[in-house]
Amino acid sequence: MVFMRAGCFCEEGCGLTRLNFIAGVAGVELTDAERSIFRTAAPLGLILFDRNLQDKEQIKRLIGDVRHEVGSDQFWVLIDQEGGRVQRLRPPLFPALPAMRRLGVLYEDQPLEALSAANDIAKLMGRHLLDFGINVNCTPVLDVPQPGADEIIGNRSFGQDIDMIVALGMAISLGHISSGVLPVIKHIPGHGRAEADSHKALPKIASDHETLSRVDFAPFKGLNKMPLAMTAHVLLEAIDPSAPVSVSAKVIETVIRDEIGFDGFLMSDDVSMEALEGTIGERVAACLAAGCDGALHCNGDLDELRQVAENSTVLADQAQLRFERSFDLIAQPQEFDEERALTRLHEEWAGLA
Repeated sequence: MVFMRAGCFCEEGCGLTRLNFIAGVAGVELTDAERSIFRTAAPLGLILFDRNLQDKEQIKRLIGDVRHEVGSDQFWVLIDQEGGRVQRLRPPLFPALPAMRRLGVLYEDQPLEALSAANDIAKLMGRHLLDFGINVNCTPVLDVPQPGADEIIGNRSFGQDIDMIVALGMAISLGHISSGVLPVIKHIPGHGRAEADSHKALPKIASDHETLSRVDFAPFKGLNKMPLAMTAHVLLEAIDPSAPVSVSAKVIETVIRDEIGFDGFLMSDDVSMEALEGTIGERVAACLAAGCDGALHCNGDLDELRQVAENSTVLADQAQLRFERSFDLIAQPQEFDEERALTRLHEEWAGLA
């Protein structure tokens, strides 16, 4: 397996090509085979899961080893640290966090208090993540859950009110950015109507375009200036009945880029999910051909990872600009009242995760 290396984003001018995928690894330390792939393919990022998280020193060592093999300071380290049931880092490594629906419930009675709490929680999350070496958090979830939908979204969403989702999503996103961590809005252009779990099957959504635009797409329009977004593996029958969003050039171009107006870096959801068809390599190629800027592969399977690398392409053109631009938002973390945020979690949010 041979990968070309040319072009560079590093100040040193190291002549490094970046292939447009983000990878998971199998365990708590890199294998020799994984080291070789990170060194030769130089992906854009690493995504962490429970299987990779043992203790703080081990996590920092794993991240440092991957960064060393890639050889660039411009590298994303991602995690799903939403709160509630989707929280990879848990006590004692990380404070317990409420499910985002709890913020939505608070917003319904005390909107200003909810926005303040959301911003505090996001800043606390960013501060702790950065301490591990993690600079991208795959949150907030902007999906609008509908009656009859699969519970895969459920209380990961703020609720059904569009204005509330936009306001809380913005507070969470800006709180992360001010702490030096990039948020990823998901699952664009909306997963809230899915009647199946896209990890297991392809959800088919029959709603008309006008309804989707008015409800499902609306939160993403409100946060369309965010730097990173993750696709939904759903089939929008009214727009493209032949291909799920992640592999649909029509949906990506006409809905995500034009109608929603998102011009940040668009990554696919995990290509190993069963909503997509074909081999892993075919799925990666299809996502990139449709207009995703990068493909995400999460499960750490080595044979699949090789297919991902082999079917990825060199980061270039608009995808390269979007990748580079994201780092312009990573600034020095701003000061905030961490003690107040921790008190909020321990006293106001105890038992609500």
